[in-house]
Amino acid sequence: MNEKVLNKNKNGMAMLLLTLLLYVVAVAAMIIGGNMGISESGQTNPWGIALFVIGLVYVLAGWILFCGLKVLRPQEALVLTLFGKYIGTLKDDGFYWVNPFCTAFNPAAKTKLKQSGDVDGTAGGLLQLSAGSQGTSAQISAGGSTKISLKIMTLNNSRQKINDCLGNPVEIGIAVMWRVTDTAKAVFNVDNYKEYLSLQCDSALRNIVRLYPYDVAENVDTTGDGQADEGSLRGSSEVVAERIRKEIQSKVEKAGLEIIEARITYLAYAPEIAAVMLQRQQASAIIDARKMIVDGAVGMVEMALDRLSEKQVVELDEERKAAMVSNLLVVLCGNRDAQPIVNSGSLY
Repeated sequence: MNEKVLNKNKNGMAMLLLTLLLYVVAVAAMIIGGNMGISESGQTNPWGIALFVIGLVYVLAGWILFCGLKVLRPQEALVLTLFGKYIGTLKDDGFYWVNPFCTAFNPAAKTKLKQSGDVDGTAGGLLQLSAGSQGTSAQISAGGSTKISLKIMTLNNSRQKINDCLGNPVEIGIAVMWRVTDTAKAVFNVDNYKEYLSLQCDSALRNIVRLYPYDVAENVDTTGDGQADEGSLRGSSEVVAERIRKEIQSKVEKAGLEIIEARITYLAYAPEIAAVMLQRQQASAIIDARKMIVDGAVGMVEMALDRLSEKQVVELDEERKAAMVSNLLVVLCGNRDAQPIVNSGSLY
């Protein structure tokens, strides 16, 4: 199903004035026809009766012409069908008059997702549909416009719990910027393009996240080239988001949707392993800090021995050098301030 854009004249105001004028004429015809239909002598005038009947018919059925009036704001579209057949889409803003028997069709008009454009209240009741506490949720409202928004929308999907490539459960949420580019495909190719998009976002998110570790891990290939790399959800968020966008786009192409951008809005370990992973990160940070401290201490000890030997401050044998190195390393690598002991006697 390909989109067919209707280039109709914006004649809505002219038809509105004409319809109102015809109502005035019809009422006048009923009055004149009524006066002409029956004379004072009791004879009937067929022309007067015909004029009265024509005016009465228009008064009773003329409201049908008002059904053809359509108003479109900027970045809005209206998919029109005539007795079940797709006849075209109105996309340009303005005041139109179309065949009054045409109906606007939008199966997703009553669907409210967690996205921009769907946060306004409705007069009717709401029926919420959910796919689990961490899954997609949608609301079916009693009211809704049949117009299709062509604006850029932001879909904020619920956080999901997904296992990364190492089997660690992580919680992740994404925001997807999208818009409708082909109204015919969006309306006729899928049952509900909003729910379809949300479900495809969930599926694409799972497909991509399971390829990456949460943090950098050894011997993990995230690009599919057969070589280990340093890709991770935490460190390569831009790359992961772009792969998610491309994955969603490949799925929603048939629905006439364009995915402009995808962003990771939330990323964390699942609560059941968050404490353990925090301890692991703390241990890794302590080890890295200790390595830096030891490297610096060894350099300082080496510098001290070289300076003492260069300045010939004191001659130390190997045993005394070993004792000095041991004492300096203890002082420099210790967690607490050293408590010096002053030797007032001879070293020998």
